[in-house]
Amino acid sequence: MTIVITGATGHLGRQVVEQLLARGVDPSTVVAGGRNEEALAALASHGVRTARIDYSDPSTLDDAFAGAEKVLLISGSEVGKRSVQHKAVIDAARRVDASLVYTSAPKASTSALVLAPEHKATEGLLEGSGLTYTVLRNNWYTENYDDTIRQAASTGSILTSAGRGRVASATRRDYAEAAAVVLLSDDYAGEILELGGDEPWSVDELASVVADVQGNDVTVEQVSTDQHVAALQGFGLDEGTAGFVAAIDANIADGLLAESDGTLSRIIGRPTTPLRQYVAELLG
Repeated sequence: MTIVITGATGHLGRQVVEQLLARGVDPSTVVAGGRNEEALAALASHGVRTARIDYSDPSTLDDAFAGAEKVLLISGSEVGKRSVQHKAVIDAARRVDASLVYTSAPKASTSALVLAPEHKATEGLLEGSGLTYTVLRNNWYTENYDDTIRQAASTGSILTSAGRGRVASATRRDYAEAAAVVLLSDDYAGEILELGGDEPWSVDELASVVADVQGNDVTVEQVSTDQHVAALQGFGLDEGTAGFVAAIDANIADGLLAESDGTLSRIIGRPTTPLRQYVAELLG
């Protein structure tokens, strides 16, 4: 069986490749694809095959997918272009009749999450594709808070507009393990899996964890969405990025990232990585 990992030069894709190899998969049956030549060379050192994959260039997809039986489509990073790019990947998978696993967003088909529309569109394309597919609706990555955690440790404060909203985050390794399990099994064909951390947390709880680990007080400054945007722009973020960050916090305040039913931990066969463990490792 040949497995193609798209976006393999990114943080998640690289870890999926590592998890497949850790499970005894023959490296020669794995194709790691991406645009970063240096990262591809590093992956090749593990014995896997590599291919240049650019979602915007269908010819690279056909070359990489030759002989593929399973494809992991890791959602693109170019907001506003994802639907078109993902369609190109789905079409390429259809041409070789590969089954496809897609990394989506929580409750993508019904959620008001700012990221949901393009994922909803992609899930719609999959539904009409005729392919065998599985959707991994990954919640937030704990790594998304690396800068927040480090700043909290150094400055003793966190600025947020998330209110008391909770985040059912998990680490990329947790999600990568789940992707590897699903790719190596036919048991999840046709399923839409809502994946998240076992213990959703609030910003206040994050501050408390950082304080405990660091040994310093950490305070939380709650502001409105508009105030948050203005503050982020004052820190040097452009208007679009500041608006996106604040929009995510507004979604969190509305409870859109709070749910977890334990599906992720059941798939990987262990509890998801606790927030305290992650913070300790990051700051240690």
